[in-house]
Amino acid sequence: MQRAENNSYEFEARVRYSEIGHRGTMTIPALINYFQDCSTFHSETVGLGMEHLRQEKKAWVLSYWQIVVGRCPKLCEKITVGTFATEFKGLFGNRNFYMKDEAGNVTACANSIWVFMDLEKGRPCRPAEGDIAPYGVHEPLDMPYEGRKITVPEELEDREPFPVRKYHIDTNEHVNNCQYVQMALEMLPADPDVRQVRVDYRKSAVLGDMIFPRTAKTQEGYIVELCDEKSAPYAVVELR
Repeated sequence: MQRAENNSYEFEARVRYSEIGHRGTMTIPALINYFQDCSTFHSETVGLGMEHLRQEKKAWVLSYWQIVVGRCPKLCEKITVGTFATEFKGLFGNRNFYMKDEAGNVTACANSIWVFMDLEKGRPCRPAEGDIAPYGVHEPLDMPYEGRKITVPEELEDREPFPVRKYHIDTNEHVNNCQYVQMALEMLPADPDVRQVRVDYRKSAVLGDMIFPRTAKTQEGYIVELCDEKSAPYAVVELR
């Protein structure tokens, strides 16, 4: 079932075997994919979906995530995933997400910042009224918001570089947002119980690029920088 009302969008699903890890619960990448899919469904529903943006040579590009995880749903659990815009200002749009269990309890929520891009000129641009009005705006979720800046320790450990693969790439011919988080998780020495993810997306990696990871252990978790050959980050990922 799908619902679009009160400037928000929801869909219902059931946790699949392909979405769980060895604990029998939904993985962090699967959770992120649900949120990404929900925003895509919302855009398609209001008539501002992928084909429309392609024709206009525009795109909403994710700039920042903060994802708070209360618990990861189990195999076969029924879930509801929702999203809504909270603000449009200048070149940017803010969007909240939530996942609820069958009892209506929030299992995860997120805040995100998106920048509107002119793909032909390769730079941000201000969205027209028609690019944002169909979404409306909604009061933000009551969640612990953190600032966008991720503090990176001075000392980081260089890890083995690896190439961008075909399966990393999305319809914009860039590495998909979720893939950076998957890359960061692969750098951790164990399989921690992640309760918060923050990602600062700096620039887009494409097929053929090499990723040079750098990691650091912090008091609260881990920082992973995913860099180019000149140590400029594609993305900075904080996992707590």
